[in-house]
Amino acid sequence: MTTIAELDCAITPTTDGEIAIINLESARQRSWARLFADPTRHGVVETVVEHEQLTLQFVGDVSALGRVEALAAQLKQIDAASARVALIQAQVASMAHRFSDARHYLAQAEIGGAPTADVDRLRLNVDQACGSNLDSVLDARRRAATETNGLEDFVALGSLLADLRDFDAADRTYKQALQAYRDVSPFPIARVFFQLGMLWGELAPEARPALAAQWYRWAIAILPMYTKARLHLAEIYSSDGSLHDAEALLRPIVIVGDPEVDWRLADILAAQGKFEESEARMKAARSGFESLLERHLLAFADHGAEFYAGSGNDSRRALQLARINADNRPTLRALEQAHNIATSADDAAAAFELLSVATRR
Repeated sequence: MTTIAELDCAITPTTDGEIAIINLESARQRSWARLFADPTRHGVVETVVEHEQLTLQFVGDVSALGRVEALAAQLKQIDAASARVALIQAQVASMAHRFSDARHYLAQAEIGGAPTADVDRLRLNVDQACGSNLDSVLDARRRAATETNGLEDFVALGSLLADLRDFDAADRTYKQALQAYRDVSPFPIARVFFQLGMLWGELAPEARPALAAQWYRWAIAILPMYTKARLHLAEIYSSDGSLHDAEALLRPIVIVGDPEVDWRLADILAAQGKFEESEARMKAARSGFESLLERHLLAFADHGAEFYAGSGNDSRRALQLARINADNRPTLRALEQAHNIATSADDAAAAFELLSVATRR
């Protein structure tokens, strides 16, 4: 059993992370096989979407998004009037950050008689992602966490508290999630560790990189191929000059196909004077981002903006993407990103406009 001093509690033992990833891939393939064998089987489509969502979130396999969008398109052709299909469409649209589409499908699902709890759960997720109706969302999140005492509800509440800039409350809530967990899957625990790393490494106004790095290390310890955690920890290592450690974190996940891995690795290689490989990695990153943005613009607009504002060296493209992201989900974080990029690009008019919107919100 792993004991973490900062929590003053014991974490429930979980399945080995490498085995869990293998099991997930096996389960993902089986769920697709069951879908092909009997598309009408109860719950089979929902299981496929769930497995692909986990693959996207934890493995970093960006092709998962294309697979579920293709599946959703096929379902729409087969039975567009079904409330169940509308609910699946809403979930897939939300995964792709097509929040306007998600709201449309949720309205269809509601009219068609989809379970109210399922509709409300997805609508809460969309509202939170877009920074809409946050007072109501906060009340609902607190109520759900109190009623269920479940990890997922605590994580959703913690994420919202972080969005609302109540960082200490978010920290406490994430730790409540860890204390409440009683299952053996490492995925939820790794997610909470990652969220705590994000909280203190990127969201809090005074970053605490040493603390954030510890949370990311724990996330990787429990789930070694957690792509996002490796990327964020590599950034911290790179910023403090630990270039070999940063490179060692990224090498094993190049195969995943996330262009951000190529980008960060290119920067690290350049800092070590390995310019030939760095150039090749940067070329792959640029090509990868453009391919993703062409297929899933809203899902990757924020990451694309960050890339082009940095090593991608195209401030106009960065601002364009940041504004697309802020228009799609006008949260304070999205508006701040767009404002910072506009300021760096010396676009005073855009910076002033974005600051005005952020102030009103």
